[in-house]
Amino acid sequence: MSSVSTELVLLHPEKVGKLTVPSPHDYVHAATSANTRKAYQADIRHFLQSLRVLPAAAESILDYLHDYATTLNPRTLTRRLTALKQWHILQGHPDPTSHPLVHKTLSGIRNVHGKPKDKAPAITLESLTQMIMHLKKSNRLIDCRNKALLQLGFFGAFRRSEVVTLTWDNIHFVSEGIEILLPRSKTDQAGAGQTCAIPYGDNTLCPVSALLAWQERSQCSTGPIFRQLIRNEQIKASAIKAQHLNIIIKAIARESKLPSANDYSSHSLRRGFATEASKNGAPFGSIMRQGRWRHEGTVLCYIDEGKRFDQNAAGLLLHVKQKEI
Repeated sequence: MSSVSTELVLLHPEKVGKLTVPSPHDYVHAATSANTRKAYQADIRHFLQSLRVLPAAAESILDYLHDYATTLNPRTLTRRLTALKQWHILQGHPDPTSHPLVHKTLSGIRNVHGKPKDKAPAITLESLTQMIMHLKKSNRLIDCRNKALLQLGFFGAFRRSEVVTLTWDNIHFVSEGIEILLPRSKTDQAGAGQTCAIPYGDNTLCPVSALLAWQERSQCSTGPIFRQLIRNEQIKASAIKAQHLNIIIKAIARESKLPSANDYSSHSLRRGFATEASKNGAPFGSIMRQGRWRHEGTVLCYIDEGKRFDQNAAGLLLHVKQKEI
């Protein structure tokens, strides 16, 4: 098999368990998440489509960086180099991205062309309430599903990939609310399993009640929870696609008359949970546990965004000045 096809023909880890006799390559492929592998494949293809070959020399990597320094985000170039590094190491070739001049060039590109990362705005409790109240005006099946989807996504701080893979078998109803087992996630590639607990809410926001209402309306108790709907409110057996979540959330935000509705994404729910939980006094460890975050820095960034006006130094000075007046 050629070096190019070795990179591009990769097995999905979820299919490995179905193989009778897994090969050594199957286990190597399963060590990387499907999303990461797809991103790496796209990066390798881009490098090859730029009329370059593999294995590559450091000079070829430098030319590539120079050619795309002004058209690609430095973060994208960094990921491309990571993909190229992994390819060379796994194929047994010297790593051209480790050359000092490559590192220096990439640092220079960051300094000249770097810009803040685009972030989806956090969905606040107020915004979530506005969206749910809008959906409650309707009795459509799709709105019943979306009420449960939004609230579980927010209070469970779920990633997009986790939402679409939730099944009724993962849900355990208890007196306090629900316990949700995630057999596998981004931070649990080995499949040790993680549990997310969500308690009952009130008459305005209650993910547990919304889920029960959806279960009753859909008449489904096995298989995917959030299924696709087609004309005449027919429920399909398959779950909604991950890429459809952003479309759903943007549409509801627009219908709810939220500002900057088209900027929202599925990550707005997860980001919003961390921000709002911190603003309302939730302990840092509790936020980390609920969202199954592995890196404290990510959560600290969300918390900082939610508390920029708490104990704000400029605000304290302004209040002092107002008292003097």
